[in-house]
Amino acid sequence: MSEGAPEYLTITALTQYIKRKFDVDPYLGRVMVTGEISNFRSRPGNQYFSLKDEKAKINAMMFASDFAKVAFVPEEGMKVEAVGRVTVYPPNGNYQFYVEEMQPAGVGALYIRFEQLKKKLAAEGLFDRTKRPLPAFPRRIGVITSQSGAVIRDILTTAARRDPLAQIVLFPAQVQGDAAAGSIVHQLQRAFIHPRLDVLIIGRGGGSIEDLWPFNEESVARAIIESPIPIISSVGHETDTTIADLVADVRAATPTAAAELATPNVADLLLRIRQSANTLQSVMQHALTNWRNQMQNLVNAPVLHQPERLYALPTQRLDTLRTRLINTTQSRIQRTRQQVNTLQTGLWRHNPQNRLDLAQQQLADNQRRLTNVAHHGLQQQRQQLANAMHALDLLSPLRVLDRGYAYVTLPDGTVVRQVARLAAAQPVTIHLADGTATAQVLKTEKKEGAAHGHKEETDF
Repeated sequence: MSEGAPEYLTITALTQYIKRKFDVDPYLGRVMVTGEISNFRSRPGNQYFSLKDEKAKINAMMFASDFAKVAFVPEEGMKVEAVGRVTVYPPNGNYQFYVEEMQPAGVGALYIRFEQLKKKLAAEGLFDRTKRPLPAFPRRIGVITSQSGAVIRDILTTAARRDPLAQIVLFPAQVQGDAAAGSIVHQLQRAFIHPRLDVLIIGRGGGSIEDLWPFNEESVARAIIESPIPIISSVGHETDTTIADLVADVRAATPTAAAELATPNVADLLLRIRQSANTLQSVMQHALTNWRNQMQNLVNAPVLHQPERLYALPTQRLDTLRTRLINTTQSRIQRTRQQVNTLQTGLWRHNPQNRLDLAQQQLADNQRRLTNVAHHGLQQQRQQLANAMHALDLLSPLRVLDRGYAYVTLPDGTVVRQVARLAAAQPVTIHLADGTATAQVLKTEKKEGAAHGHKEETDF
């Protein structure tokens, strides 16, 4: 590059330079701004939106950690107060506002209070309570509003035009400012004790939400709920909705509409009366014509000339009913006799003496069968016992002794089975069929080839 030629910066270098200017500026390190939220769409993590007023808009960004500390749900158009810093985002070179703190401001704060009170009263069921109907022909209409505003003039004009006989009773109240809610409640309480009020209108003209706020106070809402007479609420314009509108018996879009709801239209009533009179005259004329025709028919009726026709049909009907009653009675008597015979037969079968005789006969039969069974069983047991005794006798050692055999026992009663158990001069007992003999062993002699088996000692 030749000497003196200009040096061109890269876009990145220029952007970084501008960013450093923003970052080191003490006025941009902590900025407090107020504006309306725009382009807000809740998303997980960081939040991106805009803050704007009537003439400018700035992109805003809020980290998830800072957004988690926000105590309300941001909404489109909500006015907020935000604290943060302004810097440049290098990828696109735009400057933006990094929001660190945010809270409702102005309309936004009032809107939050409105929603919270609305939710509280709805949970108590105050919006769903039964609404009182408006009287059709009120004589005295109370109005709670400013005595110098256009509302009372509109109501007076409309009421005078629709129903000149209706009286308007004004309860002047302050409808704007910090003391307005207390003034409205005070006038409501005055109206409640008025002896002859038929309906009550409460309201004011249009304005900002701050101007209409007294009609969103809880004290005003609860005073309206305690009203012993129907209340029409007319606050602001048609698009404005206040807590007073929600708890009142009827909501009117404008003060003029409130007066129209409270008063009947005399001109319409007169027209309806005339129409009703014409209708009534036509109906009565038609009814009179019908009555004349009916009277003429009665005069010409054959029953007046032949009175016996009057009771001929009832007489014939009476005969028919008498015949039907006799037939029905005889049929019932026959069925009753059959039922009595059936009951008598059943009663004879259930006679205690008959049942006792049958039971005694069954008892005697059972005793005979039991005796036969017992005798037969005893015979079988005797036979089984004789067979067992015979088998036992066949197996008895005494029967062996009867055939000439004998057995030898030692002094301790042990049966001698082997010669090895005996010794010379040993005393033994010889058992025979008819008794025993005591002897002494002279000597023993073992047979050749005798097996040396295991000695068994058993009592015979």
